[in-house]
Amino acid sequence: MKKLILISVLLSFTLMTVHSQTAKLEVGKKVPEWVLPDANGTPHSMDTWKGKVLQINYVDPDEEDLNEHFNEEVDKATDVDMRIDKEYFKGFGIVDSKSTWKPNGIIKMIAKRKEKKYGTTILFDTEGVLHDKWDTPMDSYTIVIADKDRICRALYKGRVPDDEVEDIIQLIIQLTKE
Repeated sequence: MKKLILISVLLSFTLMTVHSQTAKLEVGKKVPEWVLPDANGTPHSMDTWKGKVLQINYVDPDEEDLNEHFNEEVDKATDVDMRIDKEYFKGFGIVDSKSTWKPNGIIKMIAKRKEKKYGTTILFDTEGVLHDKWDTPMDSYTIVIADKDRICRALYKGRVPDDEVEDIIQLIIQLTKE
């Protein structure tokens, strides 16, 4: 009986420890940390852009155009209309290499094209680490808006609805002024 109780206690402790290490990505909570390389192998984390509001695009390369409409509007609000202050904002992509059938060479070509088009940084999650860490869907496109304190302020899994694009831009503008 004592062995059964001891095993139950140990099992409960183990489950609580594992559960506490897999913090899911949720609006209003701190974005779980990560470190991922760029195409040159240089590691980056959210601290790479300390003090900036972040738009993180976590993308399966097979779904790369799913939120093109949104990214083009954010780009316009940043570079053309200058409504989003670049000094306090950074948008970048993380390629979900594990969700695609495409070879790494093709993925890097796509990433370089996106880097050039949006003047941004592209990172690579070759092992699908953020699927587990953030509880994001495979074969999808997830957008995270994190404030300067790395609190998730918006989360979109899939396509951003057209009627919400301007609301997200307004949120980014507001967060850059805080």
